[in-house]
Amino acid sequence: MKFVWLKRLWLMGLLLACSRGAHGQDAASSPVEFNYPLALVATRSGEVFVADRNLPGIWKIKNGMRSLYFQASKKFRTPLNAVRCLAIDHQGNLLAGDSATREVYRFSPSGQPQPLTHGWIGIPMAIAVTPDGTIYTADLETHRIWKMPSEGAEMPTEFARIDSPRGITLDGEGNLWVLSTSSKEGQIQKVTPDGKKEAFIKDHPFNLPHNIVRFDNGDLFVTDSYEHAIWKITPDGIPKIVISGAPLDRPVGLCRNGNNLLVADPHIRTIFSFAPDKTFTILSSSPASFSSQAPVANPAVKSEKEFSKRFSE
Repeated sequence: MKFVWLKRLWLMGLLLACSRGAHGQDAASSPVEFNYPLALVATRSGEVFVADRNLPGIWKIKNGMRSLYFQASKKFRTPLNAVRCLAIDHQGNLLAGDSATREVYRFSPSGQPQPLTHGWIGIPMAIAVTPDGTIYTADLETHRIWKMPSEGAEMPTEFARIDSPRGITLDGEGNLWVLSTSSKEGQIQKVTPDGKKEAFIKDHPFNLPHNIVRFDNGDLFVTDSYEHAIWKITPDGIPKIVISGAPLDRPVGLCRNGNNLLVADPHIRTIFSFAPDKTFTILSSSPASFSSQAPVANPAVKSEKEFSKRFSE
């Protein structure tokens, strides 16, 4: 009984702390520049949310304009002090994984975060949501993939054990593709809906992979900060670096935005957009020293034709 009351008191304190977030605060006192944009996600309407690890908080980009969506406290172990991943649930609500409070939060339409697990998750590195609302979370601390219903759970179910899970993405058949830093079973594994694991990339071609995205044709893309690169893995399991070097520095965050890829590069505080027509632009950057809409030339590529070839290979 004592434990139950302590749990309730902890939850009440967490909800109170969340309600004190800086959502909608006076623009005059709000930060205006990225600090360390680490993760990102795009909605179906094209809005982009960016997790800023050192702000700490979350930005929103709409029609090319960046605004502060939620600013957390800088005090350690307070809600959303260390957001490491974002996702959009089946109803279009924003989810955020926070290692400071070992939690996954859902933001209400009014922008207020609500905890879903009562502190069950260790270090949430990635979140994926099925069409029915089931939530998968990659936990770097426990080397687990946790599964819970859309409404959350005090004790999520263990779905799979995979060493060092960094990124996860779903396909149309409900299979979960898991990116690992160092698993002996392979750096990319497919986990079927019933929890069976299949090695897809059995060796370790990636240096320090962070996030993974899957397109409908089966192509996978992976950010690799140590290689300063983005990898493409075809359905037959062949990995190739498709973009490397400048203007990328250490790409980390990765998501789909329609047919485009969005990449968060925290060391140069920039969000890039890569289009199917083989061009890429800066969606948002701090300091604002780049044109947010102008195509970016890659010094490592000698010509537009060469860049197009590299991106499509």
